[in-house]
Amino acid sequence: MQRSHLQLGALAALAALTLTACTTGATPDPAGTDAAPASDGTWPRTITHELGETVIEAEPLRIVSTSVTLTGILLSIDAPIVASAASTPAETNQNTGFFDWWADVAVERGVEVLYQNIEYDEEAVIAAEPDLILVSTTGADATADQYDALSAIAPTVAVDYSAATWQDVALDLGEATGLEEQAEATVEEFDARVAEVAGAITVPEGSTNAVVFYGDGTDTAFAKPEGSHGTLLASLGFDVVGADDALDTAEQARTDFAFVSLENTVQALTAETVFLVNGSTAEKEALLSEPVLANAPAVVSEQVYPLGPNSFRIDYYSATEIVNTVEELFS
Repeated sequence: MQRSHLQLGALAALAALTLTACTTGATPDPAGTDAAPASDGTWPRTITHELGETVIEAEPLRIVSTSVTLTGILLSIDAPIVASAASTPAETNQNTGFFDWWADVAVERGVEVLYQNIEYDEEAVIAAEPDLILVSTTGADATADQYDALSAIAPTVAVDYSAATWQDVALDLGEATGLEEQAEATVEEFDARVAEVAGAITVPEGSTNAVVFYGDGTDTAFAKPEGSHGTLLASLGFDVVGADDALDTAEQARTDFAFVSLENTVQALTAETVFLVNGSTAEKEALLSEPVLANAPAVVSEQVYPLGPNSFRIDYYSATEIVNTVEELFS
């Protein structure tokens, strides 16, 4: 159960960002009169965000991200990011610790590893000489506790990416970085692609569950219809249903996933189609062979579809992979 919660926490973390404002200088402008609105293309601009207000004096040219989750979205809008926190190095990510699905892009653009294994290193942030720092307030890569220290280094904007789609986060980051047009173009391109695939596929009849299932006895995480995975699949035409709130074991209410014990999973796995988030053939076989779930509709009909190992955290790159996978499955 621990693994599921940890991983899903990061997932949620990557899905939603409620960036309402930006920059921080150590001292926000109390009157807000000397900063231009953040959407008119001028500087300075004041951004209101999860941890306060930040005044950004000029267009950022050296952005540092302490959130590996946010970095993929920044890359998708061509932000001038110079360094990013990273997770665990592996051959699949060129030993950077960046997420596999955009590590190549980051390396090609010369993004440096700020620190790996998401172990905060303030000296590394200082050495990167940022003119804007972006941090998350949720997820394993959150550095909200270091907000004051980071704000003393450079204007800092905090984002909660657990409550919004990656598109919403991208638009907010576009505002904070002065890349509104790029952000809008990226989102429009993606949305057009989704519409294209939605019109080309044949969606199976009935409802759909999207779950994280490992087959090791841990809780099953059910995507909620209003979460990032539920929203994306719905935009492709699927009728996503989640688990009953009464079955949720999460200590805090979440908007993205509900966690259900294995013995109760059969009560929630009611859909005719099941997508496996962060799932591969191994997880599919584990689900199909789980005795407790033998009578679940999708198990009986074997309509269980892995979305691949990169489907856990949704940003532009991973969402595109999901859309491509769905297209291949149902065209």
